[in-house]
Amino acid sequence: MAEKNLVAAIHDTMWEEMKADDRVIIMGEDVGARGGVFRATAGFLEEFGEQRVIDTPLAESSIVGLAIGMALHGLLPVAEIQFADFIHPAFDQLVSEAARLRYRSNGDFGVPMVVRAPYGGGVHGALYHSQSIEAFYGHVPGLKVVTPSTPYDAKGMLRAAIRDPDPVLFLEHKKCYRLIKGEVPDEAYEVPIGPADVKREGEDLTCVSYGLMLHLSLEAAAKLEEEQGVKVEVIDVRTIAPLDKETILASVRKTGKAMVVSEDNRTYGAGAEIIATIAEEAMFDLDGPLVRIGGPDIPAMPFSGPLEHFYMPSVEGIHQAMKELADF
Repeated sequence: MAEKNLVAAIHDTMWEEMKADDRVIIMGEDVGARGGVFRATAGFLEEFGEQRVIDTPLAESSIVGLAIGMALHGLLPVAEIQFADFIHPAFDQLVSEAARLRYRSNGDFGVPMVVRAPYGGGVHGALYHSQSIEAFYGHVPGLKVVTPSTPYDAKGMLRAAIRDPDPVLFLEHKKCYRLIKGEVPDEAYEVPIGPADVKREGEDLTCVSYGLMLHLSLEAAAKLEEEQGVKVEVIDVRTIAPLDKETILASVRKTGKAMVVSEDNRTYGAGAEIIATIAEEAMFDLDGPLVRIGGPDIPAMPFSGPLEHFYMPSVEGIHQAMKELADF
C-alpha cells in the first residue's frame, strides 16, 4: 500500500498499463512534452515515445474520432480531453459513433477506448473550466460513464475501463486531484464498472452522491452523527451509466429516507434520475420526502469567489438537509 492522491493514482495506472500492453496509446492536448495541464501524463513521452504518446491539435472532435479509428484497428487508446467543458465538439463522435457502433454492427465491432476528462468546479475555473457533463452522456446507451471519487477506485476503475471492450467516459473531478488522498495497493487490480459502493454505513437515512460531493456528504454525515447520533448511509455511485439501482434501493428500503447530492445543475441532472428510480421502485418504503441537492439552474459557474461558493453545494447545506430529513 502507498498513500496517493487522485491524480497520482491515475498517472500510475496509465503508466502500468502502457508498460503491460503495447496497444495502449495516450493522446490529447499537451499530454506529451508538458505532461498534461494536471501532470497526469508527466514523464510519459520520455518513457514511451511519440508513437504512443501523441500531442494532438486543439480539436476535440478529431481526438475522439482518431481514438475511435485506433480502437477499431486493434489499439487501446486513452484520449484526454483537457477540460470536460471542451468535450462538446466531440459529442457527435461519442454519441453517434462510439456508443452505437456495437449495435449498428450487430456485435461485430466494439470500440475499446477511454476518454478521460477533468470536470467540476470549486477551483475558480469560471464558465469554461467548471462544467459537470455527466448527465449529457449518461443518457446515451452504449457509453459507460464513470466518476471515481477516491484514489483506490480511480486506479481500479481506470484499469477496468482500459480493458473494457466498449467506450468509457472517465470523469475525474479536478478539485479532488490533489485534495483527496488514500491508500492504493501496489499490485494491479480492477474495480468493476457498474457497482456502487457504500462508503459509510447507517440505518437512519440514505445519501447518494459521487465525485467531490461524495466527500462533502461524508463530512456532513459525520457531523450529524456527532451532534444527534443520526447514522447516515452514504453511497458512492461511482458509475453514472450503467446505474447500480440494486445497491441504492436496498439502502433506501433499509433506512426509509433518501437524498441525492450532485454538483451539476439540479434540473435534469444525474441526481434527478436517481430520485426518479427511488420514487418508482421504493416509494412505499419511504417515511419521508425525497430530497435532491444540486447546483442552481444558471448558465455557468461564476469566477467570483462568493458567487462560486453560492453555486457549489456545501457541507453546511448538505448537513442542514440531512438534519431536516432525519427529523421529518
